[in-house]
Amino acid sequence: MADRLYLRHSTDKQTDARQRHALAPLLAAGTPVYEDPATSSRVLSLYRDGFKQLLDEAAVGDTIRIADAARLFRSVADILALRPVLIRRGLHLRVESGLLSGIDLASNDPGTKMMVSVLAAVLEFQRDMISENTREGVAAAKAGGKTLGRPSALDQEQTVELVEAHREGATVKGLARRYGIAPRTVRRVLDNAGAREVPNDLSALLDDEDQADAATEDQTADLDPVVVVDVPGLVAEHLADAADDAVREALAAGQTIRRGQGYLVRTTAPLSVHKAMIEHSVPALTQSPAGRKAHRIHQGRVDAADRRCP
Repeated sequence: MADRLYLRHSTDKQTDARQRHALAPLLAAGTPVYEDPATSSRVLSLYRDGFKQLLDEAAVGDTIRIADAARLFRSVADILALRPVLIRRGLHLRVESGLLSGIDLASNDPGTKMMVSVLAAVLEFQRDMISENTREGVAAAKAGGKTLGRPSALDQEQTVELVEAHREGATVKGLARRYGIAPRTVRRVLDNAGAREVPNDLSALLDDEDQADAATEDQTADLDPVVVVDVPGLVAEHLADAADDAVREALAAGQTIRRGQGYLVRTTAPLSVHKAMIEHSVPALTQSPAGRKAHRIHQGRVDAADRRCP
């Protein structure tokens, strides 16, 4: 049984100095360290590269040690997805500082389960309050006349020149090349100046090339419709390290939903991505009865979604 340290900070402007201070004795002893630098807490822990590596290398009985709970989870959905994985793998989770120090947060007793759920709700509330305060600060800055965001691509004189050129017949793409900006930036400048009339038929705004691209996209959407499938938690765990980027991204964007002692990930993705999930997960799932059951459920849900498609 070994200790494993996990560190995370949210942005590249932050450091893990405070975490390392709390974990100093363990670091001095050479305890393995796994990190997720500049990683938002909105990314569920099971989908972070550093933490996935920790889970891959951890053995039954190992203890994951963190400086504070918010480094690992900061939402109810995250801890509800995380705890069953830790319990199933026989891992322990301990916070090294504060009121929670000494408590195994991966313990399966009702008291710990309740305490962790309340803690996650408080941390989620704290994160939401930070976001709300940020939005209010941005609104106040705008009301005070401050300019936020990236600097404008064009100065005032260039903007006037661009609008006049468009009124004289210059095309959007031609203006984009002239000023070295993207076509969408040109359209935004023209829209802000009220220089574009939007017809009832929006396809009139597209040139022949754009219309061809749009037609191709429509055909692709018909061939590969986007559907919603509830992916069993055990399947999601096996797909966390899938080589297919589309599979990992779809699961990361999904909604984790608790179901009794387990959970599922409600995933919205093209049908081809759901079928790829089955292909990637079936070799590992068929090695155990629980895995085979999860595979059958997942396969049935994907097949049902496929039948519903026109």
